[in-house]
Amino acid sequence: MTETLQCWQALNRALDIEMSSDESVFTLGEDVGLYGGTYRVTEGLNAKYGEWRVRDTPISEGGFTGLGVGAALTGMRPVVEIMTINFALLALDAIINMAAKIPFMSGGQFPMPLVIRMPGGVARQLAAQHSQRLEHTLMNVPGLRIAVPATPQDAYWQLRQAIASDEPVILLEHELLYFEPGEVDLAAEPPPMHQAAIRRTGTDLTLVSYSRMANLAAQAADLLAKDNIRAEVIDLRSLSPIDWDTCAASLHKTHRLLVAEEDCRFAGAGAEIIATLNERCFYDLDAAPARVAGLDMPTPFNAELEAASIPGVSDIVKAARRLVGREKPL
Repeated sequence: MTETLQCWQALNRALDIEMSSDESVFTLGEDVGLYGGTYRVTEGLNAKYGEWRVRDTPISEGGFTGLGVGAALTGMRPVVEIMTINFALLALDAIINMAAKIPFMSGGQFPMPLVIRMPGGVARQLAAQHSQRLEHTLMNVPGLRIAVPATPQDAYWQLRQAIASDEPVILLEHELLYFEPGEVDLAAEPPPMHQAAIRRTGTDLTLVSYSRMANLAAQAADLLAKDNIRAEVIDLRSLSPIDWDTCAASLHKTHRLLVAEEDCRFAGAGAEIIATLNERCFYDLDAAPARVAGLDMPTPFNAELEAASIPGVSDIVKAARRLVGREKPL
């Protein structure tokens, strides 16, 4: 049952399957109904399931995300679409104070089967207020689960797994991945939602990344291989929890760590990844861990400046060469 699907199609297929098999599943958000979603993820679902289960909402992220929390408390399985992660700032009270804490504060009496989908990342000239990542903000909230698919297959698997979960799950979807095609096996048995994937094996360094940057890391590894530098590429697939065991096993073999992220360098996901793996794998390391990350600045609108503010494949290659002592002369 393998098909070539774009990421939005994989998400659409996953949501359709879950809605068809469980009447408690519904989706809500701005433009998810008649318009079919900003990135087409809910296309055709309004006609199939009706406006009761595919609900267009007012422009009020705090309101409809809070509605999702309430619906989850009554036994429904809402899938909230926030049009862009930048607008999630208006819903943080519902996400942080309600969704993440009610199961704990109720002693487990009230599960939270809530999924919140958020497109994010630096797309193409959306300027500073529409180009934020914010995974660092969400990672700092105990009680939330965060999935970060980099492929259509993982988008399909992880959305279905998130809907079936009784915990609040944030699905961070990179805006530049929606129309990227990939092979999707609808019948394949999925790995655990928060298990990392080794995209390429290697022995010279461990290259850890997630979301779109994991794909760029794989491209960088292909270029490094031409010069006989073998990078092991780990796609985390999840930022809460993080699969530390897979990362540690890789470092035990390669002895060098490079983290690539699109988010700003200061206090970002990469800082936590390096801190934890340094504590856990210190005696396996032959060099100080390194990071490739976005600049600590608002994202510029200008296309050339925007591209310069986040890492590219060449930046990852250069950092990897430096880490293994194989820098090329200028």
